[in-house]
Amino acid sequence: MFDYLIVGAGFAGSVLAERLASQQNKKVLIIDKRNHVAGNAYDHYNEDGILVHKYGPHIFHTNSKDVFDYLSAFTKWRPYEHRVLASVDGQLVPIPINLDTINQLYGLKLTAFDVDDFFKSVAEEVSPVRTSEDVVVSKVGRELYEKFFRNYTRKQWGMDPSELDKSVTSRVPVRTNRDDRYFTDTYQAMPLHGFTAMFGQMLAHPNIKIMLNTDYHEIIDDIPFKEMIYTGPVDEYFNFKYGKLPYRSLEFKHETLEKEVHLPTAVVNFPNEHAYTRVTEFKYLTGQQHQKTSIVYEYPQAEGDPYYPVPRPENAEIYNHYKRLADATPGVHFVGRLATYKYYNMDQVVAQALTLYKKLSEEKQQKVIDGAAIKLNGAKKVWNGAIANISTNGVHGAK
Repeated sequence: MFDYLIVGAGFAGSVLAERLASQQNKKVLIIDKRNHVAGNAYDHYNEDGILVHKYGPHIFHTNSKDVFDYLSAFTKWRPYEHRVLASVDGQLVPIPINLDTINQLYGLKLTAFDVDDFFKSVAEEVSPVRTSEDVVVSKVGRELYEKFFRNYTRKQWGMDPSELDKSVTSRVPVRTNRDDRYFTDTYQAMPLHGFTAMFGQMLAHPNIKIMLNTDYHEIIDDIPFKEMIYTGPVDEYFNFKYGKLPYRSLEFKHETLEKEVHLPTAVVNFPNEHAYTRVTEFKYLTGQQHQKTSIVYEYPQAEGDPYYPVPRPENAEIYNHYKRLADATPGVHFVGRLATYKYYNMDQVVAQALTLYKKLSEEKQQKVIDGAAIKLNGAKKVWNGAIANISTNGVHGAK
């Protein structure tokens, strides 16, 4: 009998497996359809001995000390600040758009004091801001929107930014200084020996059993467990009762090149030309020294493994139907990107899993308290009965 069956060995499932096993001595079975742990963060050495991310680049960054400290128990870190260039008008310029982007693109010599006025001069007033197009046009104007965002978004999401919720492009900042880092979080680092090695340490507990190449439908009637933690697609769990939730997927084309370095930085975005959205060179991320280098091209597509929930009001409405079902399902806890139909960064998934663990711990403590209270009340009844019996016997004896 397992205390928990956990479906999915990505960040959400693995964090909860580790916490429940190590902190509460729970017996945990964690299963995954794939032949590996680590979910989409899975990395491995390819046939040339280069460490690559199978499902595209995963860059760790967070402002949460709790999340960083938690993961630090399972890995040493390699400091890494991510930088991205965009291929625009035959040039490679920094993205997110910053002071150097504008100066390079337009042949200007603006200062940090000037560039804010530049953005104000090209921005269009939009009220209210509802769509991804509205977000960008209201910040940097239509020309930069066309150069950097419109076609990239069309490729990535299969629809125009005017059809997408504002949350999609709100994630990308615009800077008035020369900071060319893609992220500005307090903690920016990569697991020293890779993500898969970190997951291996996380799951290396005697209370945790792992089954790979396993669909939970195939074993759920054969393996006894008390509670389930589900990290897969929420619509699939409920047999698509309210219809299928839309996702965008990706096709990855990996190449190894007979050279030490190929790109000028870790990632180059292609917002206009080519069918792919970006190219990543992994040695920038891993710090590995090798005479060859490995890159990956990303081609967005409608079909395939679910990666990105599509943020549109009609999809949110469908998800809310599933959420009500999930909330009313006893003994099953839904956590992670697919189970909650929301795009989370890795650190946000870890934080969500730790929050659920805290909730489960508090519920357990409350059950212990309630159980102790019931026992205490029972003991009081026995005691009071004994006192009454003694008192009664004492009275009869005196007569």
